[in-house]
Amino acid sequence: MATPTNSTAPQTGAQAVIASAVDPARRPDVLLRKRRDEGHEISAWWMVGAFVAVSAAVVSLLSWVPGGS
Repeated sequence: MATPTNSTAPQTGAQAVIASAVDPARRPDVLLRKRRDEGHEISAWWMVGAFVAVSAAVVSLLSWVPGGS
């Protein structure tokens, strides 16, 4: 069912929310979020590599903690 649009009536509900929506990636208070162009997104393998590197660093640092086996 298509809802007829009436330009004289005020927008309510979801129509008003969508009309005034702001892209969260472009908010000035977001520190490290950036929307990239199509084809320029970061590869998921960078996140996998970062996880492996941080995990290895944590394991190696915890090996210095006394009391382990």
